[in-house]
Amino acid sequence: MDLALSDEQRLLVETVRAFVDRELVPHEEEVERTDEVPPELAREIRAKALALGIYAANMPAEVGGGGLDFVTLALLERELGRTSWALQVHVGRPSRILMACRGEQVERYLFPAVRGERIDCFALTEPGSGSDAPWGIETRAVRDGGDWVIDGEKHFISHADVADFAIVFAVTGVDETERGPRKRISCFLVDKGTPGFEVRRGPRSVSHRGYHNCQLTFSGCRVPAGQLLGEEGRGDELARWWLRDGRVMVAANCVGRGRRVLAAATEWAATRRQFGRPIGSFQGVGFKLADMATELEAAELLTLWAAWKLDRGEDAEVEASMAKLYASEMLGRVTDAAVQIFGGMGVVEEAPIERFWRDARVERIWDGTSEIHRHIISRALLRAAGDGPRGR
Repeated sequence: MDLALSDEQRLLVETVRAFVDRELVPHEEEVERTDEVPPELAREIRAKALALGIYAANMPAEVGGGGLDFVTLALLERELGRTSWALQVHVGRPSRILMACRGEQVERYLFPAVRGERIDCFALTEPGSGSDAPWGIETRAVRDGGDWVIDGEKHFISHADVADFAIVFAVTGVDETERGPRKRISCFLVDKGTPGFEVRRGPRSVSHRGYHNCQLTFSGCRVPAGQLLGEEGRGDELARWWLRDGRVMVAANCVGRGRRVLAAATEWAATRRQFGRPIGSFQGVGFKLADMATELEAAELLTLWAAWKLDRGEDAEVEASMAKLYASEMLGRVTDAAVQIFGGMGVVEEAPIERFWRDARVERIWDGTSEIHRHIISRALLRAAGDGPRGR
């Protein structure tokens, strides 16, 4: 693995970092205060990202996307991670699941999503199914003539309030296997405004204000058979693909935010004086900075390693879990240490540190809890030893 960045990668990093500092960071306080990103600001960010060529950077070039490899995409995500999800989400990264679009779906969903004309949301999690998704989902889709009728509920669906359509996972049957009944999971494209499909704002979260979670309700929601995304009964493969890739990018986001926190803590430690000296000169503070920097480097290397394996065509599920687990927990430790370095100023709203601290907490929950990732990693180790569980 070559750790040196190419000229193109360095240029991308510099371009995205400047974009974040110029176009996103100045709006953080307003979004934090109002818990909203004004629609006109969202459109402005999207337009500028499109003009700069960083919108849909995760999508293949043949469909109009940036065509970035996974390592370069992780570098982009690292820079976007320096600001809140509420703002960076408008530098769109459409779900790569849309590459499964076929026929008229390509013109209705894939191309408009890449061009920034339509926004998608990923609807998997349910009130009774979080860490065990997709196998624990209860939302059902039943074939009725030329249509599918969907009934069920999703929650904690990010960005659904501004999305134009949802990528919805539902049970379309049960297959009998040697290990017992197994749900057949399928995926559907459901437009907002379809009768029987309702979107409501979910509970207010302390993390990433302005980036809302939503509740989706499907009650006799009828969609044409042509809204089935991919093959019937193969939705679990699409979900696994999205989750694996997404976990690497969540890790990269955590690294970016951690680097911003470290920079703020270092500057504070170098300029804040106590007992006639900068507080960074005291080992109690200086050692914290050293630990923060070391953990950040380790998290970044682990993230780039997972991305490199994806670029090589390897499955990398375990590596993605390792990166997401370590980077998200690293961010929790780094932000907590920063609060301690800032002292009283670390927990007041006038300084951004308390926001970084709050925002960091959700990273250990979404896209698979830390416990789920430890399960994935340990299961792989035990399987390799020939004495592990054979279940999901």
